[in-house]
Amino acid sequence: MASNPRNGRPYRRLVAALKASGLPCWICGHDINPRLDARHRLSFTLDHLVPLSRGGDLLNPANARPAHRACNSSKGNRTSPTAPQRASRRW
Repeated sequence: MASNPRNGRPYRRLVAALKASGLPCWICGHDINPRLDARHRLSFTLDHLVPLSRGGDLLNPANARPAHRACNSSKGNRTSPTAPQRASRRW
C-alpha cells in the first residue's frame, strides 16, 4: 500500500518552510498566527495556487501559498480566490 504523500517528509518540510516565512494569508492578506492550534479556523494551512484536483504539483514551492484554514476552505478548488473573499489590509 502506498503512503499518502502529504504525510511524507518533503511535504512536511515544505509546510514548515512556508510557515516559518511568516507571510500573510495570500487570500485575505491578514497575518497568520503560527501558534494557533491546527484546528482553529485562522490557523496556518498550505494552499496550492493550482489545486491538486486540477493538476497542481503537491511539492512545488512555486505552487504553495500560506493561507488561513477558513480562507483555504472557502477557496475550494478554484485557481484563484474570488473578489469578495480578498480583503484589503487595514493598517
